[in-house]
Amino acid sequence: MAVPLLYTERMREAVVSARLALEHGDVPVAALVLDASGIPIGAGRNERELRQDPTAHAEILALRAAAEATGDWHLTNTTLIVTLEPCPMCAGAILAARVPVVVFGAWDEKAGAAGSVYDLLRDRRLPHRVEVFAGVEAEACAQLLTDFFQSARAES
Repeated sequence: MAVPLLYTERMREAVVSARLALEHGDVPVAALVLDASGIPIGAGRNERELRQDPTAHAEILALRAAAEATGDWHLTNTTLIVTLEPCPMCAGAILAARVPVVVFGAWDEKAGAAGSVYDLLRDRRLPHRVEVFAGVEAEACAQLLTDFFQSARAES
């Protein structure tokens, strides 16, 4: 299935936002929640180091912002754009919020839960399934992460 141009454009915005996570030493991952018209209603970037909060992943923060903006935790007419494949915790939150579409950039071969290690978002045993668009702007998303981890290894 072809990736809608809007998703590619919004992913490019998320990549720019992900770079801002570097300012406080966080892994450069960012997420946007779009309404049915494609307008961002929630945004987040990794802030685990900044907040000293293990749940402060980009997706969680974006989902919280979208729920606050809409006044409803049911995000049934939304799309989540994220620069890295969601982990199991984030996949659970996506399912709980009833997000119908997830678009991600880089694959996470160690902890991904949208098709690489696990596929929680499309698990038929669960009551909600998500349409997934994988690998959108994957090279740009992956390069951010590669540069971050290479730099972190060089410093240690």
